[in-house]
Amino acid sequence: MLNAIRQFFDKNIKPDREDTQSEQHHLQVATAALLIEMMRMDFEVKEEERQTVMKAICAKFEMTHEETETLMRLAEAEARKATDYYQFTSLINRGFTPEQKEKVIEYMWQVAYADGKVDQYEDHLVRKIANLIHVPHRAFIAAKHRARSRIVE
Repeated sequence: MLNAIRQFFDKNIKPDREDTQSEQHHLQVATAALLIEMMRMDFEVKEEERQTVMKAICAKFEMTHEETETLMRLAEAEARKATDYYQFTSLINRGFTPEQKEKVIEYMWQVAYADGKVDQYEDHLVRKIANLIHVPHRAFIAAKHRARSRIVE
């Protein structure tokens, strides 16, 4: 699976430095995997949630629709194999600024709100991930409010 991920990024996205390239690829997969976990958290994947994840990945990583679909397939496979969130959150902790971490939490809230209601399992996951990536409570709440206000628009 990791070879498939590397091949995808080698073919579609070519950052300037090799070591930066590898880290960036892992960060993208980690972020996508967490968003996919959020989408699956209430045991029912809805099209609104899938579209929200696609938009978030496109926005965060400036990818084409085709690149995003490929990344989602790879991230879904990684998420299914994962036994915990550490492999994803540790990459985010090393590679993202506090502002970028807050944006990940906002994207997770957007996925949770995509179907019009936040399930208890979705709420639990976003809180857990926020703690694991060290997003302060104030930033967590601000991200939640921004995500909820986007639903009203």
